[in-house]
Formats: sequence, structure tokens, C-alpha cells
Amino acid sequence: MIRAAIVTAGGVGTRMGCTMPKQYLGLNGIPILTRTLMAFERHALIDFIVVTVPSGDEGFCMDGMVKPFNLNKVRTIVAGGRTRQESVYEGLKEARDSYLVAIHDGVRPLVSAETISKTFRAAESVGAALACGSIRETVKRKVGEMLETIPRSDMWLAHTPQTFHTDLILKAHSKALEDRFEATDDAALVERLGHPIEIVEDDDDNIKITTPRDMELATMLLHRNSARDSGCSTP
Repeated sequence: MIRAAIVTAGGVGTRMGCTMPKQYLGLNGIPILTRTLMAFERHALIDFIVVTVPSGDEGFCMDGMVKPFNLNKVRTIVAGGRTRQESVYEGLKEARDSYLVAIHDGVRPLVSAETISKTFRAAESVGAALACGSIRETVKRKVGEMLETIPRSDMWLAHTPQTFHTDLILKAHSKALEDRFEATDDAALVERLGHPIEIVEDDDDNIKITTPRDMELATMLLHRNSARDSGCSTP
């Protein structure tokens, strides 16, 4: 059984307020994208990785983000499309020979091995699995001039990885392309097919880095994890 990962890295970093795409910025001396790829490189279940980047960045990414860090599971780096959805589809074309595929944001470098494993186990059983964060605050919805309270037990924050049987997610993307339907994540495309998706509760560290504040938080989390792994306590 071949298991693949598609890591999407097509952002331009507008909200980060810098000229360099955020996925290429250094996080404690290592590019964010590289740290994300390392999480899948080191995972025993992953056979190969496909990376999608902005068109023209393929060589830069390979020479600066992959080769210097001996990321040998990276099969190929492909040019993404106009949208994230188009980019994922381009990546899927390079992973057709896999049985299961995890799709992951390139700016979520702190994804845990446990979360990756759990999504693969769930997807193998059900066909589709989605890492999600729980909601701890009260959620309100405005309806006209009134407010409604939504039971937070029914609400989840969609994260990545989102892991699928490869033939299922390819079918979902092909159908979306045919219907000219665009979504903000891959699970939404599978939802349209009426296929069940299992929720895998994620940990709080798997943040998506999109703002300078996110960078600060990620740096703190890395420092904490490093201290914990070395047996030291943080103040």
C-alpha cells in the first residue's frame, strides 16, 4: 500500500507583510516549508511527497528547501495553479499511483506524527479523514437583528492534513472542475459526493502560519518542544 503526501506551498505572504512568500521564511533558522516537509519525511507511513509551489519557484524550492536538508522522499515539485484547489489537483496528478494521500498546508510545520498517523488510519477505514481543532469558546450566529447560539459540540475548525483514498479525492476534484465549483479545502469536495468523512481531533500546536503573530507563537512552541525533548523545563 503506497501512501503519499501533497504539501501545498503556493501562498504569497500578503498578511505576513513581507515580499518573500511566507512558506520560505526562516523559523528558528530553517524555512517553514522545510520544517513541514520534515514532518512527513520522518514519518514511517509516508512513501513519497509531492510539493506544489508558485510557478517558477520549482528550482528555487528544490535547491534551497529540499536538497540541503536531505529530504529524499520528495518525489517532485510542481507548479501550482491559480487557486489552492488547482494546485492540489496538479499535485494529485503526480500521486495517482498511491492508495492513500494526505494533503497538507505547507505553512503548518508543527503537525504531529500522531495526527498524521490518525488521519491515515481513519482514511484507510472510511475513505476520508479530516484533522480538526475543537472550539472552546461560545459561537454566535447573527440572523437579521437577532443572535443565535450554536452548540460548539457540533462545530470544528478544519485543519490539515486531510487524508483520502487517492481515487476518491481525484474523483472529487474532477467533479469540482467539471462543475466549476471552488472550495477552501479538499474535504468540501468530498462532501459534495455524499461520502462520509471522519473527524480526527488535532492538537493545538498545528497552527497555520499566516501572520507575524503566528510566527511568534510558532517560535515559542518550537522552543518549548525543544526544551521538553531535552528534558529541560521552560520558564
